[in-house]
Amino acid sequence: MEFEYSTTTVLIAFGLTLFAGLSTGIGSAIAFFAKRTNTKFLSLSLGFSAGVMIYVSLVEIFQKAKDALITDHGEVAGTWYTVISFFCGILFIAVIDKLIPSFENPHEVKKIEDIDEANIKNKKLMRMGIFSALAIAIHNFPEGLATFAAALADPTIAIPIAVAIAIHNVPEGIAVSVPIYYATGSKKKAFLLSFLSGLAEPIGALIGFILIYSVLGLSNTIFGVLFGGVAGIMVFISLDELLPTAEEYGEHHNAIYGLIAGMAVMAVSLLLFL
Repeated sequence: MEFEYSTTTVLIAFGLTLFAGLSTGIGSAIAFFAKRTNTKFLSLSLGFSAGVMIYVSLVEIFQKAKDALITDHGEVAGTWYTVISFFCGILFIAVIDKLIPSFENPHEVKKIEDIDEANIKNKKLMRMGIFSALAIAIHNFPEGLATFAAALADPTIAIPIAVAIAIHNVPEGIAVSVPIYYATGSKKKAFLLSFLSGLAEPIGALIGFILIYSVLGLSNTIFGVLFGGVAGIMVFISLDELLPTAEEYGEHHNAIYGLIAGMAVMAVSLLLFL
């Protein structure tokens, strides 16, 4: 198995990662113009994203990692390395998630209507918004790497993954912009911080690009380990963040319906490119 990528493929991977990261701005815009949080829509959307990411991670990306590692190390060792890489990816994102206090964690559910005019002068809101922005930036580094690597692995699966990550980032935009807006009264400042927090995602992709092409080099082993780790990262994000958040918005069945729909759409999209 050879890994050679054209400039076009790399640019597409960066472009999709940028789109996914900057969707935090969409959440920020929703926070400004919506009077209430559409919990049904968010629940379905987050469930859908989880379905896409779980299915593509376990069915497609994990298998590509295994194929690459088996090529270099044989059936038994290659399979072991794939499984180890998968759980190392889970451990990596779990440690990042653990280091962020729950108060600043961007995946703690926040609704537009939860913060009213009485809270405008509450200085804690500003701290909450800024730390949420930092927390999102930290989370978005591995997410950016995951999106970028998935796009390199197979451009045909890149778009649904990028859309899934983008949907995942919408509530994060709300988490940043709402408290900052009510703390400062400035929509511009709230949108800017939300927008900038999303830039960590393409930065994560850039770091991955530098590591792959300049430091580690192209090889079956490097890509196999990377793809195995990416699969673990995406599964953890889905199970620890997307599904719990979808259910906390109060729509359990909608979250599951969205999950199944996401898996089905991902499965069909993969079948169409056989």
